[in-house]
Amino acid sequence: MILVITPETIVPNESKIINQMFHDGLDLLHIRKPWISREEMTCFINSIDERFYKQLVLHSHYDLGGNYGISRFHFREEDRKEGKYKPFMKGNIVSTSVHEITTYNTLEREWEYAFISPFFPSISKKGYGIDSTVMESLSQRNNPDVKLIALGGIYFNRIQEVFDLGVDGVALLGAVWESDEPLSVFRKCRRAIKR
Repeated sequence: MILVITPETIVPNESKIINQMFHDGLDLLHIRKPWISREEMTCFINSIDERFYKQLVLHSHYDLGGNYGISRFHFREEDRKEGKYKPFMKGNIVSTSVHEITTYNTLEREWEYAFISPFFPSISKKGYGIDSTVMESLSQRNNPDVKLIALGGIYFNRIQEVFDLGVDGVALLGAVWESDEPLSVFRKCRRAIKR
């Protein structure tokens, strides 16, 4: 499973690129744009081909989900601890983020999957994740109920290595959006996974 996380701000031709990624096999798109208004978020969703709405995951403006048939919501670690996800549990699919395998192991089955990061040093946040031990800690994984999605510093040439460690999917952000050719990078990532 390959997921793509949007850049925080809207970039030129972003929705056109995203629509093409869906046509090329993108599994899920996480819309993480903490700085945009409700109106901007509405415009952004409207720019996505509606046949892909069920593959969109909202990180904010959750109430818009009902207008578009979007039933996937992602909650930050802090929001999970504060229970902010609870009103959105019924009839929806929820995911969250963790930074340690011990935290991941304690997640209950109500979570479809969790991002664990930083897997490698971050591409988009320079210097972040250099000392991360997330990858080494995977051997301590003992939660059979929640899928584990690797996030952070994943280029196309390391994707198979990550899957070989037993993760259920990868989430791409910097590798795609820091590139001058995001669609080309996404396609290379898809091809890099052995079937």
